[in-house]
Amino acid sequence: MHSEQPATAANGAPSNAVMGRRLELDAARGLMLVWITLTHLPTAASAYVNQPFGFISAAEGFIFLSALFTGRIYFRLAEHDGYNAMTLRLWSRTWRLYCYHALLLAFAFLVAVPIASRGNRPGLHNLLDFYFMAGPKRSVIEAFLLIYRPPLLDILPMYIIFLIFTSGALLLARRIGWKPILWTGFALWSLAQFGLRADAYKVAATIIPAHIPLNEMGSFDLWAWQFLWIVGVWLGVRWAQNNLPIEKWAKRAVLPATLIAVACFVVRRAIEHGLRLGPSEFLFDKWHLGPLRLVDFTAVAMLLIVTQRIWKPLAVGPLVLMGQSSLQVFCVHLLCCFAGLTLLGNASMLSGWKQIALLTGTFAAMLLTAKLFAKSEAKIERKPKTESSPGPHAPAVRTRYVPPGRETKEAEQPR
Repeated sequence: MHSEQPATAANGAPSNAVMGRRLELDAARGLMLVWITLTHLPTAASAYVNQPFGFISAAEGFIFLSALFTGRIYFRLAEHDGYNAMTLRLWSRTWRLYCYHALLLAFAFLVAVPIASRGNRPGLHNLLDFYFMAGPKRSVIEAFLLIYRPPLLDILPMYIIFLIFTSGALLLARRIGWKPILWTGFALWSLAQFGLRADAYKVAATIIPAHIPLNEMGSFDLWAWQFLWIVGVWLGVRWAQNNLPIEKWAKRAVLPATLIAVACFVVRRAIEHGLRLGPSEFLFDKWHLGPLRLVDFTAVAMLLIVTQRIWKPLAVGPLVLMGQSSLQVFCVHLLCCFAGLTLLGNASMLSGWKQIALLTGTFAAMLLTAKLFAKSEAKIERKPKTESSPGPHAPAVRTRYVPPGRETKEAEQPR
């Protein structure tokens, strides 16, 4: 959810290679937001965008790209301003994100709850069923402690928790390297496939008495999803060190990646037509980030990297802007989801003018939010103190977004 603006070369002219990649990554995050929104809104579109390419969803891409940018931005900050400055900035960012989540919780409890309590909005009521079961005092306290994480409001807490541990991971990697951290993350992910989350919940319940059901603590298994985050941060650090030959890796893996992606796509389509996975279903599980799901995500990512020239035209202004201010845009999309559930009433799906109005209003609000916050997000990542110093670690100068095709023209203009 961080954003870094396109860089310029030392002579002030935009670097096409660096700028293009960053625009594409921002556009990819914007596309993930569009994908997530279409999945969450109660419209007919949700049936068509629910994992259409295999066993991957927008959540994996969104979390991974956020981790990638986090690793790159804050490692560079640590290298230039010191690890203490990096830690302070990262905790400041975490606090900002928590404040956004607190505002969403306030909206849910003060606005959505009274509407849901009328009894004619079952979709909204089911979203907040623990609130009505446990009562306002307990629900509010546990929600603000990130223990109670209702559906739709469980992605931001996961992101916040991962950010809390990221500064420690960067500091630890400085001392012992990344291998022990990556292997630890892999070990926890492996244990998560065999019920670590449930076991940890039972142990924690004996130490800290809690009466909240495990399913009300968010759909995502943090013990599993932390591995995707750690890998993203590690790759972001390598990117910052100019030591990320990702294109070389992708070219070597293109054949197996193609076979894996096609196989997963076929199986996914077969499931849509009635195939039952039976005991092997856990291999593709989204919430625990099943093994074959992780493999499918990696394979599709490799194919996207190999074919990146094809996707460059998709780096259009609206997607780039939404990607650059993804935190605020994500929060606005959640508010629109609450609005959609309110419009839904007793129906199972919106139809007619309500569906069109909701989609139009949602994407208009998201784009407006992106335009309002794009500049402020760029200012948040201030220039490191040693930015004027030459050398291989010299940071990129941040500039405004330039649409593809115009960077060369603007580079030729006198400054």
